[in-house]
Amino acid sequence: MLPAPTMLPPPAPSLSPASVAVWIWHELRLGLPLCTAVALALSLAAGGQFLAHLIYSLCIGLSIQFAIEAGRYGIAAWRRRRDPGGTEANPHWPGWGWMAPWVVLSTVGGYLFGAYLGGLLIGAGHRADPLSAGPRGLAAVMLMSLGVAVAATYFFYSRVRLATTEARAEATRRAAAETQLMLLQSQLEPHMLFNTLANLRVLIGIDPARAQAMLDRLIGFLRATLEASRAGAHPLRAEFDRVADYLALMQVRMGPRLAVRIDLPDDLRDLPVPPLLLQPLVENCIQHGLEPKLEGGRIELGARRLGDRLQLTVRDTGIGLGQAPASAGTGFGLAQVRERLAALFGERATFVLEAAADAEGGSRARIELPIARTST
Repeated sequence: MLPAPTMLPPPAPSLSPASVAVWIWHELRLGLPLCTAVALALSLAAGGQFLAHLIYSLCIGLSIQFAIEAGRYGIAAWRRRRDPGGTEANPHWPGWGWMAPWVVLSTVGGYLFGAYLGGLLIGAGHRADPLSAGPRGLAAVMLMSLGVAVAATYFFYSRVRLATTEARAEATRRAAAETQLMLLQSQLEPHMLFNTLANLRVLIGIDPARAQAMLDRLIGFLRATLEASRAGAHPLRAEFDRVADYLALMQVRMGPRLAVRIDLPDDLRDLPVPPLLLQPLVENCIQHGLEPKLEGGRIELGARRLGDRLQLTVRDTGIGLGQAPASAGTGFGLAQVRERLAALFGERATFVLEAAADAEGGSRARIELPIARTST
């Protein structure tokens, strides 16, 4: 009889009954088809007795399979206890030095035990009994079983190595993305600060009293913004609050030339979003849209749910795209938004900057990103 190979690496069983049941079902799901195929082949070769061959095949094949798997987990756990700080490629693979002799012992022991168990179920001396094949026949079948067991164990080992390599590659990609995000964010914070200080410098020469009021607001705004930027994500309401604070700063300098409209539905307030995501878009609206326009205009912030996606919009009623002087800016803020979205969400997020489609003119920036699950 041939053992049932482990075609996929099963999950490691824990001590909970549910986990053990899942592990046993996984083993049976892999072993039953092969044992059935072996029984069918033997019954065709021997001219019938399918049920008897099936019982022996299941007893022998599953005995070998469970012996190998139990030994693999047991030896790996024993090695982990002996060397908790070891660097095994897989915590459930003890290495070929341990597994090679164990596979041999499991094959011999599982074969003899399974044949004995099958004899108890069917009756000793049945003509399908593999132990009645004689020494040479028994040795031949056990060698075949051993070959399949070794091949199946090596296949499992290869799958584990491949899965481990893929997991390490994914971890490396995540680490690179996190490093890139930290770099982008560290660049964005001083960019926002320098822009705000430049606005303050202009106001000092025009109206010192308003500059003093703006400086007071600036201190509180920077404290809250820099604290929020240290987190990987914060609620959407916090993002809107920080932008509202920044716009309040700009209203000190621009006065009635800057109007603000904010629309944040209550059911979206707690959705997590990356910090400082809207700030560069608002700065872009003021610098390139409203500042060059003598009478100023309005900035609108909005959020809405589109199925399982979140849409954020920043719109201004300024001079429109492509109308600002070429020296008005470098596009750094917009580039940062695109790069951060790409690093965080890949192709699942989109960013579009377009002309507003109504008579008021201006421009509209639109971000769409997948809605993340909030923890409860």
